[in-house]
Amino acid sequence: MTDNKEMDLTCPACGKTMKKVLIPSAGINIDICLDGCGGIFFDNRELNKFDESHENADEILKLIEGREFQKIDESETRKCPVCHIPMVKMGSGTGGVQIDVCNKCGAKFLGNGELLKIREGGTVDTTKTDELMNALYQENLKNVLGEYAAKPLNSSPRRQFFENLANKFLSR
Repeated sequence: MTDNKEMDLTCPACGKTMKKVLIPSAGINIDICLDGCGGIFFDNRELNKFDESHENADEILKLIEGREFQKIDESETRKCPVCHIPMVKMGSGTGGVQIDVCNKCGAKFLGNGELLKIREGGTVDTTKTDELMNALYQENLKNVLGEYAAKPLNSSPRRQFFENLANKFLSR
């Protein structure tokens, strides 16, 4: 999908009209809910230009910096303002940040503060990762090592394999 330059979008979180903001450095328009919840709507692939800390997102961040925004219910299902179909919540791969994604056009909606969390790498809750990693490790080694399967995971050279596997499943 291309940039929706002509269309005024309704914020999928709070229902207010989003402001089109030209980002000259990237040559695209971003839709930001400046009069409501502070959410940001990215057309397909636009988020990739701003989601890492070394990428320049100053123009976006200056617009939302220090402003108070309406609180929203993060658990609600959002509708894509372009396709008008329900968006799906997906992990951003940084641990803890759930973004809304349109399966039809590929657009992404981030709630207020989520772009910063993604750029900073998020805060990873390792509790679930550790539990899954330990369960996978124990199940895999039970038949192979018998009584040695009960040894702590830290002492196994297979730790990295199971850690990567657990992180891959939990980031989906």
